[in-house]
Amino acid sequence: MRSERSQPQQRRGRRVKRFAAAAAAAAMVLTGCSSANADGRQEIVVAIVSNPQMTDAISLQDRFKEEHPNVDVRFVSLPENEARAKITASVATGGGEFDVVMVSNYETPMWAENGWLTNLQDYADNTQGYDPDDFIPNIREALSYEDDLYSVPFYGESAFLAYRQDLFEEAGLTMPEQPTWADIAGFAEALHNPDEGFSGICLRGLAGWGEVMAPLTTMINTYGGSWFDEDWNATLDSPEVKAAVTDYVDLIRNSGQPGAATSGYGDCLTRYSQGNAAMWFDATAMVSTVEDPDSSLVVGKTAYAPAPVEETDSAGWLYSWSLAIPSTSEEKDAAWDFISWMTDKDFIELVGEEISWERVPPGSRLSTYEIPEYAEVAQAYAEPTLSAMAGASQETSMTGSVPYPGLQFVGIPEFQDLGTRVAQQVSAAIAGQKTVEEALEQSQRYAETVAESYQSGEN
Repeated sequence: MRSERSQPQQRRGRRVKRFAAAAAAAAMVLTGCSSANADGRQEIVVAIVSNPQMTDAISLQDRFKEEHPNVDVRFVSLPENEARAKITASVATGGGEFDVVMVSNYETPMWAENGWLTNLQDYADNTQGYDPDDFIPNIREALSYEDDLYSVPFYGESAFLAYRQDLFEEAGLTMPEQPTWADIAGFAEALHNPDEGFSGICLRGLAGWGEVMAPLTTMINTYGGSWFDEDWNATLDSPEVKAAVTDYVDLIRNSGQPGAATSGYGDCLTRYSQGNAAMWFDATAMVSTVEDPDSSLVVGKTAYAPAPVEETDSAGWLYSWSLAIPSTSEEKDAAWDFISWMTDKDFIELVGEEISWERVPPGSRLSTYEIPEYAEVAQAYAEPTLSAMAGASQETSMTGSVPYPGLQFVGIPEFQDLGTRVAQQVSAAIAGQKTVEEALEQSQRYAETVAESYQSGEN
C-alpha cells in the first residue's frame, strides 16, 4: 500500500516525465553554455522573449556591465512561441544551456516543484534595496512555490480593451463602463473599413497556447465555459465553449485584421499603434508601446476599458514575464546579479530616464506607480491596469469551479502541447479552413486524451 507521503512524490515524478517527454518531442538545436574564463571573467547565457520591453533591457546592458565588469551576458532572444519551446526543452531535459530563462506564472510553480528552478527567496531577501515585498501581491504569489519566490517579475499584466476614443467620438459611439462582447462586436462592425486598410478590431489568431488561446480562453471563461469540469471531463464541446469560439472567430472574420490566422501579439501591437485598428483586446503591458510617442501614432487618442464580459463580473487574466535561474546553471550568483539588476526599482528609473517613462515595464512593482514622472504619463492607463490585475481571479472571471489553476491557461504540464494543438484548430477556423464545429470536435478529442490520466488518478 502506498503511503500518503509517497503519492505526491510519485505524482511529481510523473509530472517530470510528462514535461520531459513533451520537451523532447519539441526539442530543437540549442546553443550556448555558460563558462568561466581563465582570467576570472564569467559568461552567462540569457534566454528571453523578444518583446519590446526585453529589447529595451538589452539596449541598456552597458549599464549592467559598468556595475559588473567581470560578467559577460549573451542573449538568446526569440519570438514567443520559439522561446517557449527552446526554454522548455532545455530546462525540462536538464540541458544546462542557459543561466537565466524568461518564464511566467504558468511554468514557475510547476517547474519549482519539479526541482528545475533555483529558489530565489534568499537572494531576494539578502540583496540590499531589492525589496521583494514591493512586488504586486498577486504577481508575487503567482511566482512562488511553498511561499518562496522561484522567479521574479520583469513585468506583470492582466488584459483590457484599448480603443480609439477620438474615432468613437467622431462616430457618436460611447464605450460602456463595462462592455460586453456583444457591445464590442457592434462597435467593430461600425468602425470597420477594410477599403482603407482599417479594421474594427485586432485580435490574436496566431496558433500557440500563449497566443490565440490567451484572449480566447478568457472569453470562454466569461461565457461560462472551461477546458475541464471539476471531475476532469473535457468540456471543449460544450455549448458555452462553442458560443465563445464562434463569436471570437466571427468577430475576427467580419471586423478583424487581414491575415488574422497568422497575427499574434506583436502584429496587433504594430497594427494598433500605427493607427490601423479601432480596438484591441489584449495584455495591459501594451501601454509601453501604444503610449510611446517614438513608436506609436495613437498617443493621446486611446482610452482603456475593462475586458469584455458575458456571464461574469470580469474577464481578464493574470500573467507575468519573469526571470528564473535553472537549477543546472553553474553561474547562479552571476545570474542573480543580472536578474536583480533587470528587476530592481533602479532599473525602472533607468528605463524612464534613458529611454522614456512610457517604456517602463509595467505591473511588477507597486512603487512604479508612485514615481511622479511615470504617474504623469500613465494617467490614462495606470488605474485600469492595476484594477484589471487586482480583479483577475477565477472567482470573478469564471462561472464555476475547475480543478486547475489559471485564467488564460490550464496550469498542468500537458497544456503546452494541448493548448497549442487546440490553437492550431482555432487558427484553421479563423483562416476559413474548417468550421468551428470541426475545430472543436478535434479539440475535444485532444482534451479527452489528457483528461484520462487525471480521471484515473495517474496525476
